[in-house]
Amino acid sequence: MAIYRFRISFEDFDEVVREIDIKSTQTFEDLHKAVHRSTGYSAEKSSSFYVSTDNWIKGDEIAYLPNQRKIDRGVALMENSKLSSFIEDPHQKFYYIYNFDRPFDFHVELIKIILETDPNIEYPYLVKSTGEAPKIIEKNNFGSVAVSSNPVSTDFDFLNEMDFVPEDTDELEAMGGRGINTEEKDEDAEEESEDESDEFSDNDNYEDEEYNSKEDY
Repeated sequence: MAIYRFRISFEDFDEVVREIDIKSTQTFEDLHKAVHRSTGYSAEKSSSFYVSTDNWIKGDEIAYLPNQRKIDRGVALMENSKLSSFIEDPHQKFYYIYNFDRPFDFHVELIKIILETDPNIEYPYLVKSTGEAPKIIEKNNFGSVAVSSNPVSTDFDFLNEMDFVPEDTDELEAMGGRGINTEEKDEDAEEESEDESDEFSDNDNYEDEEYNSKEDY
């Protein structure tokens, strides 16, 4: 009995790689579940392997938990499909879509055929694991608020607090900044008022002095 070694990588995350040894007589369901023991994802999701060309063009489909349309079409089922029945090339490739609700695409490639099994190993067997599988946001948690890794500033941001938008710039300029610097404007007004009162008080004193000088005559 031969052992197939498959290299499984995320299509969009090349750095995340798994290598799995599996018996040729085991099924695509066995491989499907082995992949997700290594990623931490739930295996109970509608998924499919596709016999693929070297350019990752999808061919015949082998499905897990297929929808009714696929069942009516007579799609092959993972649990009934032995790996050896779909291996036509020593470097056979399969395109694999996990979880059609929130899909991840994988490239699955046969990289080695081992002619003898190891009696001390339980297959499927994870040979190599590189990189951490990306996190999945489930549908029922989609509305949850994501926590940012950036530190939160405690400084008061006036423009953000007032829901400032760029279009407000012209309005603020027309106001001469009164919307932001009202306190400074008030202080300036008080200073001007004091200066005016001092000026008038000086004039009053001048008139008194002039009046008194006339009486002397």
